[in-house]
Amino acid sequence: CSDVDFSNVTHIYSNSRAFVALKKDLGQAVCWGDSDHGGDCSDVDFSNLTDIYSNEFAFVALKKDLGQAVCWGGNSRVPIIGFHKVNCSGIDFSNVMDIYSNEY
Repeated sequence: CSDVDFSNVTHIYSNSRAFVALKKDLGQAVCWGDSDHGGDCSDVDFSNLTDIYSNEFAFVALKKDLGQAVCWGGNSRVPIIGFHKVNCSGIDFSNVMDIYSNEY
């Protein structure tokens, strides 16, 4: 992470193989680590987010005020199946205040 700019970072989140350094006031974040586990968030919109949650393989950025969320990372750990990008675009996040996660 020596090439990560930590200026203005307000929170750091992690899972088993990736990290997110959130610059909440700027609506920006930097991710690093295994891209299958969320280490690549280059296509994630961090504006208006209120919280980030994680499990072993993925992250979700909740936008409580908008009733929206964006997810990135993987959703499988079975080597034969391979990793698949997690997708939460079909989930209604209206009135969701918190998210709890488990290992998967």
